[in-house]
Amino acid sequence: MSIGQTVVEQDRWQAVSSRRPINLSMTPTSWHTGARSERICYAVAPCYLGHVLVAGTVRGICSIALGDDPDQLLSGLRERFPKAELLPTDDEFKAWGDTILNFIEAPGGYPDLPLDIQGTAFQQRVWGALRRIEPGTTVSYSDLAKMLGQPNAARAVARACASNRIAVAIPCHRVVRSDGGLAGYRWGSERKRALLQQESQFRRDPLLTEKDISKSDAG
Repeated sequence: MSIGQTVVEQDRWQAVSSRRPINLSMTPTSWHTGARSERICYAVAPCYLGHVLVAGTVRGICSIALGDDPDQLLSGLRERFPKAELLPTDDEFKAWGDTILNFIEAPGGYPDLPLDIQGTAFQQRVWGALRRIEPGTTVSYSDLAKMLGQPNAARAVARACASNRIAVAIPCHRVVRSDGGLAGYRWGSERKRALLQQESQFRRDPLLTEKDISKSDAG
């Protein structure tokens, strides 16, 4: 799918059927009680990774998930926030979704979107460091620990990466093993590989579309 199509096809975002409706300034207590009395907007769209679900509160994006089945992605959101009202996307939220979708398919720069996330102080530091890794580059867990001034904390860094629920916008896919191996990824190692390949090729030629990259791979 071309970048031009991504921009104009606003209706590709699917309002997967929901029995409940989304509003948020989520406190830690709210997160731990399943987002009781909160409202969360969500949308699902196809992309070269399968489908992407983007969900957010009035404060910012609280979830970005990747998968093959839109209904399963929505079920995962319900399981994570069982007490929240889930609302299909409106026009304002759709703009956030389009920003994420465009970034997935043309990963230049960084999506300037607010995030509504909860984590320990250490996790927050790791996630902040991840956002400073440029698209098309990778670091090891040990490198990231050194960036944080805690060179012996590679395992803790790996756990913080594994705890990340914001795919792409908190780019834990850019962290690999010291030997260059992919290591794990919440949304699947093949998606991690595809993201890194997309970013690497887009870094070399920002004018490439995802369709162009697929053609070059096939050749």
